Amino acid sequence: MAFKLKLTATALAAAAFAFVQQPSARADYPTRQITIMPLLAPGTGLDVVVRLYAEQLSQAFGKPVIVENKPGSAGLVGVAALKAATPDGYTLMVATSAVMAIRPTTLKQKSYDAQKDFIPLSLYVKSPFILVVNPALPIHSVADMIKYVKERPGQLSYSSSGVGGAPHLSLEYMNQRFGLDLTHVPYRNSPQSIADVAAGHVALAFAEAGASLPLINAGKLRALAVSSATRIPTAPEVPPFAEAANAPDFEAVSWHVLLAPAGTPKEAVDRLHAEMKRIMAVPEIRQRIASTGLLPVDSGSVDDMRAYIRAEGEKWGSLVRKLGLEGSQ
Repeated sequence: MAFKLKLTATALAAAAFAFVQQPSARADYPTRQITIMPLLAPGTGLDVVVRLYAEQLSQAFGKPVIVENKPGSAGLVGVAALKAATPDGYTLMVATSAVMAIRPTTLKQKSYDAQKDFIPLSLYVKSPFILVVNPALPIHSVADMIKYVKERPGQLSYSSSGVGGAPHLSLEYMNQRFGLDLTHVPYRNSPQSIADVAAGHVALAFAEAGASLPLINAGKLRALAVSSATRIPTAPEVPPFAEAANAPDFEAVSWHVLLAPAGTPKEAVDRLHAEMKRIMAVPEIRQRIASTGLLPVDSGSVDDMRAYIRAEGEKWGSLVRKLGLEGSQ
């Protein structure tokens, strides 16, 4: 009996030592290089912002933070890489709303669960779209547009960067909300889809702010509204669609979120969340992000971000099903 008690006491002492030691080791996070994987190519707006805060994180941590782009297969290459990574806080991913809120419904074969497989660390920016029309059309406001389209059901078209993408679904969201009948003309990329609005081949589009602003400023496109709930710094004269259409709850934006794999220790999650919150509150950082046509936002708690991502998934998933696009990719 004494022998058993001795063993038990020893085991308990070892467990207590491990319990004390483990948190202190994690509190030292990070102790080595961190890799962030954006799901879009180098040079995109998403990539530019990631490199901006990666440098800030490196300075804060005193450790290298490298950016390793993982484009391909509509984000699935990067998703697979993160799912295969050790959940220790040293491999992270940056995804958009397309991956987290749209593709879970459009994919035939679901290789990930947006809610269960990832931990949101920072949902730090929204990517609004600008409703643009060809300036030759007699449309100078959202009210003009709604009236003009309703008087010509099925006669006008809109462009997007592809079926099932955020610009496409944003305009379909508008169509369904206001009972509009517009024909979709999908393109292979965003610049081409926007250029054809300027050329008069299609009537209008919800276009990325960064790509459309040069054409707006040159008078080749007319901006009617932004799809975010607030105005954007690069086009402060353009009203939010919610305001212009008297639809207070209207918002149709993409967004960027920094993610860790499920199972990442809480200490690493908390440290990354806190540092990103601090970095994204710096006025100079916010100004540099805004200058790209993106809209900096204040990240809520991890639970808040989960709830927002879930709500966005329900919103866009419902529209995908209404459009008959479920399992189409």
